[in-house]
Amino acid sequence: MGPTLARALTCGYHRDMIGHLEGTVLAPDVEYAIVSVGGVGYKVFMTPNDIRPLKKGAPISLWTHLSVRETAQDLFGFTNKDTLRFFELLLSVSGIGPRSALAILSIADIETLRTAITQNNPSYLTKVSGVGKKTAEKIVLELAEKVEAGSTSELKGALREHEDALEALRSMGYSANEAREALKSVPAGVTTSSERLREALRTLGGRTN
Repeated sequence: MGPTLARALTCGYHRDMIGHLEGTVLAPDVEYAIVSVGGVGYKVFMTPNDIRPLKKGAPISLWTHLSVRETAQDLFGFTNKDTLRFFELLLSVSGIGPRSALAILSIADIETLRTAITQNNPSYLTKVSGVGKKTAEKIVLELAEKVEAGSTSELKGALREHEDALEALRSMGYSANEAREALKSVPAGVTTSSERLREALRTLGGRTN
């Protein structure tokens, strides 16, 4: 780390130091990717969904959050700015640090989180995404006034359709984790439970062939 960056970090300006990176994927890994920008390789922690499609040598553009602690400076990156905003919202919840926030976003998509929060329904978050009960309750309680509520009827409909598809997969013998992962891969435009189920089964079939 150069002296200028080190001084900036110790002076407390780190929050806005690195807000965006645009470069080349040097080495994708399981939890992070090394992103080359102007000859400097940045180690950026990312969700599995963002890491999975990365190819070595491919261009990449990331919205980032720099977390500075006494023992480490960690950079977290997101391909979508809305995901970054939700990541930073999760950081405002007591007891949730950057690694925990990233872990939550790795198993729960933003719409699932938003639905659970606006419907005051932590059990939905636990059921659909597998987030622990206490963590789900804390997220719903502390973010209730910070998350914009969408149409109540639309949210209730989305919640019901997702739960129906999840239960249908469970009844077919798939584990909760298998069902959740398959449903996460369903395109956002697919809304009805029958369509979601069909797309999820297509994904599960592809994994077994």
